[in-house]
Amino acid sequence: MRTLFLILFCGTLLSAQAQTQKIGYADWEYIFSQLPEFKQIDNELKTHSEQLQNQMRAKQQDFEAKYKAYQGMPATTPDAIRADKERELQGLQEGFQKFQQDAQASLQKKQGDLMDPVYKKVGKNIEEVAKENGYTFIINPQVVGGGDVLLYHDETYNISNLVLKKMGVTPVVAPPPSTVPPVKKN
Repeated sequence: MRTLFLILFCGTLLSAQAQTQKIGYADWEYIFSQLPEFKQIDNELKTHSEQLQNQMRAKQQDFEAKYKAYQGMPATTPDAIRADKERELQGLQEGFQKFQQDAQASLQKKQGDLMDPVYKKVGKNIEEVAKENGYTFIINPQVVGGGDVLLYHDETYNISNLVLKKMGVTPVVAPPPSTVPPVKKN
């Protein structure tokens, strides 16, 4: 659906006033791959991920050792001791599952914390380059995971207030700012 929108959007822009509008695109993957901080971020994320995986392995090994001990209990083991060991194993299993969820959330947060400044830096530079070179629109050719199609647009072409007036609504506030936040890769 987004691809169809992008094609229609670009086709409309190119056919209407093509000589007065300049459209470009920014290849996020290429830009990020060239940034020195991207390699540093990638290394930090790998290190963080390895630490979490090591902790998960240790928890898994602990569970397996205690489960093996439980299975090796003699048949004469009292029911109270057996029930206590089963509760312990169930608690370990639940703790392991919670740790997996927390580890995933931790990794995503770490990625967001590290990437947000880079997204802002790249977005700001896209806007500056677009303005300096007279671009009306900068599009994102790699729309992935619900990302934004437009990375920059000239506010001159915002027809939001005209649409509202056509609908009989008087705009109370100014239209949104002229830049769209950059796409975040997950």
